Amino acid sequence: MGSKAERLAARQSVGAYHESQLAELLSHVEAAIDRYRSGEVDACAVDEIIHHYHRAAVNLWKFCFSRSGGSQDEYTAGLIAGMAADGDAIDWWEDAKRQRRS
Repeated sequence: MGSKAERLAARQSVGAYHESQLAELLSHVEAAIDRYRSGEVDACAVDEIIHHYHRAAVNLWKFCFSRSGGSQDEYTAGLIAGMAADGDAIDWWEDAKRQRRS
């Protein structure tokens, strides 16, 4: 386990990642509401998008915080940094689609 400062930096990194990914997920809801307002889709379609958002947000939360604390924050921050360095990313929206099909 790292120093108190390292743990704090890890926790902040994970929090920033969580917030940025939530914003990305919310963009899907925003687009669905825009399509509803323009008459392209009905309320049921938007409702399904909102449910999909919820599944994706839960998966994101589990990744970021379900084992939160101390060295786990550092581990998760390391995963996030490694993905960024490798140009990899988890598409939480698509991940929730795959989960639903299973």
